Amino acid sequence: MKKFVAVLLLAIAIFTFAFNRPALASDTVKGAKIFNANCASCHAGGKNLVQAQKSLKKDALDKYEMNSPDAIIAQVTKGKNAMPAFKGRLKPEEIEDVAAYVLDEANNKEWK
Repeated sequence: MKKFVAVLLLAIAIFTFAFNRPALASDTVKGAKIFNANCASCHAGGKNLVQAQKSLKKDALDKYEMNSPDAIIAQVTKGKNAMPAFKGRLKPEEIEDVAAYVLDEANNKEWK
C-alpha cells in the first residue's frame, strides 16, 4: 500500500509540473528598452497620448482591468482601437518583458 501511495504521489507531481503553465520569467530591464523603442512615442512617462484617461498609471490599469501580465500581453499582442498589434513585430518573450516593465513602473515607481 505504501508503494502505491508513493507511486501515486510521484505521478501527481510529474503531471503537475509537466502540464502547468510556466511562470513568466520576465526581465524589466529588457522590457524598458523594448518599451522605449516601440511604445514610448504614445506612452512616454506612462501617459496615453491618444486616449488620456487610459494611461499606464496604476489607477487606470486597475480601472480598465489591465493590471495583470496576461491582460497587458493580450493588449500588446492583439492591439485594440488605436493601439497597433505587436504580434509578429515583437517576440512573445519581448511582449512579456514589456508587460513586466509596465506593471513594475505602475506598481512600484508610478512612472516618475
